Amino acid sequence: MTQKELHDQRLLKEAQDTVRRLQTRRHFLKESAMGLGALAMGSILGSGCGKRNNNVPSVVFDPVHPLLPKSPPFPGKAKSVIYLHMAGAPSQLELFDYKPELMKMDGQDCPASLLQGKQFAFIRGVPKMLGPQATFAQHGQSGAWISENLPHLATLADEVSFLKAVTTDQFNHAPAQLLIHTGSARLGRPSMGSWVTYGLGTENQNLPGFVVLTSGGSFPDAGKSVWGSGFLPSVYQGVQCRSEGDPVLFINNPEGMTRNIRKASIEAINKANEQEYEEYNDPEILSRISQYEMAYRMQITAPDVMNINDEPEYIHEMYGTKPGKACFANNVLLARKLVEKGVRYVQLFDWGWDAHGDGPNNSLNIGLKNKCRSVDKPVAALLQDLKQRGLLDETLVVWGGEFGRTPMMENRNGKQSPYNGRDHHTEAFTIWMAGGGIKKGYTYGETDEIGYSAVSGKVEAYDVQATILNQLGFDHEQFTYPFQGRPFRLTDVAGKVLHDIIA
Repeated sequence: MTQKELHDQRLLKEAQDTVRRLQTRRHFLKESAMGLGALAMGSILGSGCGKRNNNVPSVVFDPVHPLLPKSPPFPGKAKSVIYLHMAGAPSQLELFDYKPELMKMDGQDCPASLLQGKQFAFIRGVPKMLGPQATFAQHGQSGAWISENLPHLATLADEVSFLKAVTTDQFNHAPAQLLIHTGSARLGRPSMGSWVTYGLGTENQNLPGFVVLTSGGSFPDAGKSVWGSGFLPSVYQGVQCRSEGDPVLFINNPEGMTRNIRKASIEAINKANEQEYEEYNDPEILSRISQYEMAYRMQITAPDVMNINDEPEYIHEMYGTKPGKACFANNVLLARKLVEKGVRYVQLFDWGWDAHGDGPNNSLNIGLKNKCRSVDKPVAALLQDLKQRGLLDETLVVWGGEFGRTPMMENRNGKQSPYNGRDHHTEAFTIWMAGGGIKKGYTYGETDEIGYSAVSGKVEAYDVQATILNQLGFDHEQFTYPFQGRPFRLTDVAGKVLHDIIA
């Protein structure tokens, strides 16, 4: 090897070593003259927790603090999202989509035109048509049709935009839930909450940017994948919290473990993680480090934020909460507290809305009515409470399921169920939005005279996602993440912003 070749090789090695050194987290910590404990303490003292920071500057992505607040590409009308998902799919025909013509067909054989070439989860043979199992009335100046099952929400009809013609191509719960929340019916894509926290960070560095609360006694059918981070760094996945007991499992130190010992333990673990990152340059190692530090800070902040006992009595009465117990009302109140403290995305899943009619608790006359009683008052309270605190204009509230229910009665295995129920339906269901720059008292889209399919204003899951991102300040077509050689986005290759419902 010539002298020049040796010289060039040495220069190349020095350049590679420099790049490697500059990419390591240890170099950043050393040059900033701050230890892990100082970083955590500085984050606690300077986090601005409690009140919203309405003048957050644009922040370059920081692998050490990936949840630092960032400004969106253009001014968004919403700063946070509360998504209320009724897992199991509530019947739009008993809640929002009033169809008097369907009552006239009650008990008749289903027309062949509604069955030919269609695929249903359980319907076999020729089912009977089923008229609305609730009484409807018009409410507010908007004249929105809302059933007797939701009397509290009905008083706020003029705060809401209804999407009456939402469709999906998935008729089973798990893939339909994944499509709504990740943009794909298959596993592996990041959830909407993960995309939002990736793009915006969080306004409170002592709390996760994306919090998940569940009720109804079970997880959604798609499991934790509906709040997973997919191919995004895992620091952006949803953090599941609880409304009874410790807000997060193992958040309290075990007996004999002091705060100082915990701090020393995390510093030791993260020192090992830094050495591993130096060797492998895997960004997930930086996510792991950030998550350890977040857990340390959450030990101080989360128990206070997740405690509803100190709320005034009139708030408990408004929401119908049950302190110390796990219930939907508690979760809704926690959602308000979380967005008030700067959390970007709060996802509530309430399980038990699958009204097949194969039992009393799964019927339209008993089960659905009971579920409505459990959510109606707290949801209405959430809208009122956000509004009276001046937060509704900057908080986007979304309510809905993963698909709709059929206008005909379910006849599982070709036999009529003993209770009134409806099968899964992909061609029409209702989602509503409120706050966050959405029009008030507005209805978008319409279904046919029996509520079977969309006749105008057809909406897909991607359109809902595009609109949510738009309200937060993102162009859904430009908001991407590189993976497997191409830029991916939440809405894949589809989606349009629903400008008609934007104020």
